Amino acid sequence: MANVITSSRILCSILLMFFPVYSLGFYILYLICGFSDMIDGTVARKTNSVSEFGSRLDTVADLMFVVVCLIKLLPEMNLPIWLWIWVAVIAVIKIFNIIVGFIYKKKLIAEHTIMNKITGFLLFCYPLTVFLIEINYSAILICTIATFAAVQEGYIVCKNR
Repeated sequence: MANVITSSRILCSILLMFFPVYSLGFYILYLICGFSDMIDGTVARKTNSVSEFGSRLDTVADLMFVVVCLIKLLPEMNLPIWLWIWVAVIAVIKIFNIIVGFIYKKKLIAEHTIMNKITGFLLFCYPLTVFLIEINYSAILICTIATFAAVQEGYIVCKNR
């Protein structure tokens, strides 16, 4: 059942490509994707169906959802240069963490910290609040928390080597 829920995120991510950003159809599919991401792991644990395949499927579904959202949302946003620079710094920190984790553990490591989950939640909420909160304000909050999460993740990766 959990893999079906995760697979629905893949299907809805593909369907998102065919709906105009901020349309009712876009928001419905977007919310289904978010809801499926929130419950698939819980369902897998409750039904004793946690598997390596399910974990990999979840990663693929997450990646597809993020890529589709970036393709659809970025052209609609007028991001200031300071925000692009801040996002690039966060990305460099995250990539550094992945490289260090791979060097030490010989596998890709992704820490599922509370701060990473909060960052993901805030990023997910952004398209839902875009007409209510000015990007400059929401971006500062999201990027501050994302920076803290990335640094924290790096600390954990280095500490647990």
